[in-house]
Amino acid sequence: MQRIKSFEINHDVLVPGFYISREDGDVITYDLRTRRPNMGDYMSDAVMHSVEHMFATYARNSEYADSVIYFGPMGCQTGFYFLLRNTVTPQQAFELTKDILRKTIAHEGDIFGKSAKECGHFENLDLSLAKEECKTYLAALEAQKDMTFAYPTR
Repeated sequence: MQRIKSFEINHDVLVPGFYISREDGDVITYDLRTRRPNMGDYMSDAVMHSVEHMFATYARNSEYADSVIYFGPMGCQTGFYFLLRNTVTPQQAFELTKDILRKTIAHEGDIFGKSAKECGHFENLDLSLAKEECKTYLAALEAQKDMTFAYPTR
């Protein structure tokens, strides 16, 4: 069997940041890594779920809505995958991500889709958790120096 791309990344040296995970045809998968892997600091289900609702809604209502394929959490609880068509450049995707984080932090009212009719586990949503996660991740992105968006090798 072929190894999947994400298993080829050296998780021992991975730090929070914005990375290009892979390119498949006209789709680019971005790794929005919010934490260092295997360090005992993982997102809770409520954090992942809450950020997912906010980020996905803002992304699908952005100027790049037609290019958004998917946004969702990684099973390892250390980040998210954001899939966009390559009509959006990596720099635009990076700026879009920061814009969505800022919008989530400033959001007033309920989390998008917070009802039994709209969500299969609506009780597991908390805007304050999403805001805290987005603040921490935004700080990491604002400090990111490598704009090639390549994974670290050491």
